[in-house]
Amino acid sequence: MNIIKILLLGAIIVLSSCNKEKKQEEVAVSESTSKEDNTSISELSIYNLPAIWTTQDNKKIELKELKGDVLVMVMIYTSCKAACPRLVADMRDIEAQIPESKKENVKLLLVSIDPETDTPERLKKFSIENEMESDQWLFLRGTKSDTREFAAVLAVNYKKISPMDFSHSNIISVFDQGGELVHQQEGLGVNNKETVDKIIELAH
Repeated sequence: MNIIKILLLGAIIVLSSCNKEKKQEEVAVSESTSKEDNTSISELSIYNLPAIWTTQDNKKIELKELKGDVLVMVMIYTSCKAACPRLVADMRDIEAQIPESKKENVKLLLVSIDPETDTPERLKKFSIENEMESDQWLFLRGTKSDTREFAAVLAVNYKKISPMDFSHSNIISVFDQGGELVHQQEGLGVNNKETVDKIIELAH
């Protein structure tokens, strides 16, 4: 985990450095509530990343808008017929084990590694087909460069091997309310007890 955190910090510093001066100016003129939000985000937080994403409802969103929730995140693509359906099943299994009293503090994110194919309309259809329509589920697509950069932060490797096929890591990541990586589960159909226990521990 220490190695992952070091890589995470390095990636975030590189991705956010070009926005440093702008962010400093924004902090200087922001209201006190905004200042409190900024000071509570650590250097390891993914909420420092400047990318803007599009949801399955065709809405624009920045990751920092999710601050305060526990995030359970996986990278997939909707045309995948091999690993991704099993990753989706793993995410649904994790969601099913979260007590109802905790779910309102948890978001389950599926981030596309194929934004060219995975339009908001396609992501919406996928969410309906897989019964992932509650407020807990969020599908995101970004630019190719933002997707590649975010995958690096999550330590997810992927490579396009044909127009409709990718080779990719099978990793589910858990982030705390401040956007820091606290747990990763690797593999398909693996025992997810530790992952679920971590989510329940954090969600309050």
